[in-house]
Amino acid sequence: MSVRPQAITGVSAGQDQLLRTVYPSISSAGLGRLIGQLMDSIPVGVGNIKLSYLIFGPLLVGPALMGYFAEKLMGERYLLTNRAIRRWTLIGQRMLQEVQLADIEDIAVEVRPGQEFYKAGDLVIIGKGGNTLMRLPGVPRPDIFRETILKAQKARLQVEDSLTRIRARQTAGAK
Repeated sequence: MSVRPQAITGVSAGQDQLLRTVYPSISSAGLGRLIGQLMDSIPVGVGNIKLSYLIFGPLLVGPALMGYFAEKLMGERYLLTNRAIRRWTLIGQRMLQEVQLADIEDIAVEVRPGQEFYKAGDLVIIGKGGNTLMRLPGVPRPDIFRETILKAQKARLQVEDSLTRIRARQTAGAK
């Protein structure tokens, strides 16, 4: 059995390849954002610790754990492949939404009140016409995931351009 070597190990232009999976923080839900707002509500510190951490931290452990487990049981995950970005349920393995990388014009980062505490934000996927194609709420370190998506998109467009040129040469050579 002969196997053709790949130009880049693990990457194939003809197949969908998973590049990254992101699980949203509890800041994707209202309870998580409320906890984040309370934790950041008193900027005055005692030493290196914010006063709000000392006051609200012990009181919010229970609700924070409930939000965490709810997110893990009923939440979502975001998958980036070499062709698309997808939202999936964690339970039931059901795809909720998909946007092809070629359809993306830009990606905005929106940090809603309470998300700063978690170093998280929402990624808003913007299409060619300026319309919102998808929102990914509560992404941890959203700037990093945004850059990863844009790099994957750039690579995808370069692959498509290269394949178009190869096909054009093959068609011209066959005549």
